[in-house]
Amino acid sequence: MNFATLPKIELHCHLDGSLRPETIIDIAKREGISLPSLDMDEIQRELVAPLECESLDEYLEKFAIPNLVMQSKENLRRITFELFEDAARENVKYMEVRFAPLLHTAAGLDVEEIIQSVLDGLKDAEKQYDIKGNLILSCMRTMSAERAFEVVEKGKKFLGKGVVAIDLCASEEEGFCRKFVEPIALAREYGYRVTIHAGETGVGKNVLEAVELLGAERIGHGVFIKDCDEAYNIVKEKDVVLEMCPTSNVQTKAVNQFSEHPIYQFHKDGIKVTVNTDNRTVSDTTMANECNIVFKEFNLSENDYKKIYINSVEASFADSITKGILKKYMS
Repeated sequence: MNFATLPKIELHCHLDGSLRPETIIDIAKREGISLPSLDMDEIQRELVAPLECESLDEYLEKFAIPNLVMQSKENLRRITFELFEDAARENVKYMEVRFAPLLHTAAGLDVEEIIQSVLDGLKDAEKQYDIKGNLILSCMRTMSAERAFEVVEKGKKFLGKGVVAIDLCASEEEGFCRKFVEPIALAREYGYRVTIHAGETGVGKNVLEAVELLGAERIGHGVFIKDCDEAYNIVKEKDVVLEMCPTSNVQTKAVNQFSEHPIYQFHKDGIKVTVNTDNRTVSDTTMANECNIVFKEFNLSENDYKKIYINSVEASFADSITKGILKKYMS
């Protein structure tokens, strides 16, 4: 199978982990932003996490530089457009991009301006390329529940206009879901869909709580349900979809090597899995690359690919018309 030409769906991609290195250098030069280097190779080294990362926390350190250039409306719009452009060029037909608005307020932008700028970049790309997209608003688990309420409230006016869901991300500690029960409940009431990062760093029980306490319909990663029967069973019974990111999972040491990744085991057992990049730049990857890894490592068939593609369409937070169009690409 030639994954470069096959239609693809991506449901788990972070905006701030997917910047073009040349864009970072260009903006830094123009705006006088201090970087460790203006050399392309050096910046690439600063941005890409090694496969030998020690942990998720070490992986997350790679997001510091991108955020320096993501503090203006123009830059956010450009960066979003370029991400969708890059995805469209490798035949991604639909992509949900997530970002944490509160990380982009350092130069005085408010949350609504930030969301609008990212939305503008998405719309620019949809006009130029054969790609559709939606946005997921991420709340940082390292921040207070009050800050999560702020994101939920300010994002509300964009529901139905390109914003579809709420997410919790960043460093993962056991039991984090309890802190965010109220803001996520309010988000559901407003009409946000819910996807939660959980089970990425050794705690399968976090997935159980994300489903039970927060009403998660999808889980970002979810690798460690393999070690928690209750979490495994609820994911399977409730058809909760896992957004799996193989390269990222090796980098963050959710698994030690690709051959140990549970994605195929889950798929074989009827759990709905999807394949995603997580962060195109930080993981130095593309959707074609992630698909290649999974299909070579586990010798998956064309039928497996079709099933995962259709799972991805159905699990997306797109409207029914968009889903119908996306399914036709695989008919």
